[in-house]
Amino acid sequence: MAKTKRAPQSRAARREMQRKEAQRQAAKQHQRKRVGRRRSPWVFIGGTLVLVAVIIGLFIVLSHQSGSSNPGPTGTPTDATTLQAVTNVSPQLLDQIGAGGLSNPFKKPQGSPAPLTGPTGKPEVFYYGAEWCPLCAAERWSVVVALSRFGTFQTLRETSSASDDSYPNTSSFTFYQSSYTSQYVDFVPVEVQDQQRATLQTPTASEQQLVNTYDGPPYIAAQYAGGFPFMDIGNRYLILGPSYDPGVLRTNPQDSSSTPLTQQAIAAQLSTNNTLSKSVLGAANYLTAAFCAITSNQPGSVCNTTTI
Repeated sequence: MAKTKRAPQSRAARREMQRKEAQRQAAKQHQRKRVGRRRSPWVFIGGTLVLVAVIIGLFIVLSHQSGSSNPGPTGTPTDATTLQAVTNVSPQLLDQIGAGGLSNPFKKPQGSPAPLTGPTGKPEVFYYGAEWCPLCAAERWSVVVALSRFGTFQTLRETSSASDDSYPNTSSFTFYQSSYTSQYVDFVPVEVQDQQRATLQTPTASEQQLVNTYDGPPYIAAQYAGGFPFMDIGNRYLILGPSYDPGVLRTNPQDSSSTPLTQQAIAAQLSTNNTLSKSVLGAANYLTAAFCAITSNQPGSVCNTTTI
């Protein structure tokens, strides 16, 4: 009888315990949902911030890589009037000026080195300089005039030499990211450093070999080895330094610290016979003669004149 009476009570108790357990589990689940809802916005915000930080870091890394491997253009585009004046100097004026009273600026490579040819197989005119260099600034005027007789500059930017060197702020151009085409020569310029002497371009192994071979003894004193400007014209003629005094590009040629002439002022003087044009165009005529020597006197309209 006792067992019979206790059995119903035990089943009822178990049902009651199961009911209460179910309520507890439901309460716990509801509580977890409430906690989850409270935390989910912060989890989302935190995840978003982490993603943004990763993206920003990636952009910083990419920008640093891009800046170190491919610097942007330096200088400003040469204005149309200046470009026209320096790339289209009157042939009659060039003939009239001749050597401009300058001494022969060339040295010749020793021995009989193989002709230097450029990327397209034409005779190469290799230029090695730096944007901060005042001597390079002067030489570029003559280089541009001479090369323009053999081809065309599509892109050429204005700049000036460093403000903390001799002949400060000498007006000039930069060959960095210039664009030049010619059916007679391959012009290969390397501007090693910018105005602040930061690395701008790095010579290839073959270009560096030219510098190591010719831009030093016995062609120039050891203390000036590797200096600017340097030009190798087809492995037949070398330029090691400026072809004329950069002082002529200033308001007072006898005072290297006097105010530099602007690009426009220099270009304007290349249309008449004067002290400045004799220097710039006299050096350009020497360069022209050297270019003619490596192109078998082509084009004839330039190379067969009495002056050249």
